[in-house]
Amino acid sequence: MKYLALAIALMTGACASSSYGLDPDTAAVTSMPEPVYRLAATDKVRINVFNEPTLSGEFTVPSDGQIAFPLVGQVDAGGKTAAELSDALAARLANGYLRDPKVTTEVLTFRPFYVLGEVNKAGELPYTPGLTVDQAIASAQGFTYRANKNFVLLTRQGSNQEVKVPVGPALKIYPGDTVKVVERYF
Repeated sequence: MKYLALAIALMTGACASSSYGLDPDTAAVTSMPEPVYRLAATDKVRINVFNEPTLSGEFTVPSDGQIAFPLVGQVDAGGKTAAELSDALAARLANGYLRDPKVTTEVLTFRPFYVLGEVNKAGELPYTPGLTVDQAIASAQGFTYRANKNFVLLTRQGSNQEVKVPVGPALKIYPGDTVKVVERYF
């Protein structure tokens, strides 16, 4: 009886380390706190300067991260939060242009995310806040008949590491993420 228990324990351990096992980083990816959203290329923002309609408007962050803002010229938006961009603009406008400017920044359009592999319509898709991996796959018109529906390979923006994570409603997708659906083997 104890040999049977030992054999089962060894088989279970072997299965856990097989290619179908989840990466050790899975817990870190699925339980990560929601990251602070930082602006990057292709994000579209609305900037409002209180009581200054000629300075207010919509801007798309270009690849160099510098937006051209009236009166103050080039302002670095890439890598900043919306609040940090508001503060930077207020500081620049207060430097000889406006007395005590009130600036707000709101993200209108987030950069896209990507779904690749065994889905019916792979490619670049628009991001909406609160997106889960299930919704991302649904946006790509669902799995193909060859898809492995148990896990996906997830690459977060700014990382080169693919992490194998289980498919489920708890896994959040963020702008710039890449979700790869792999083919099942049987």
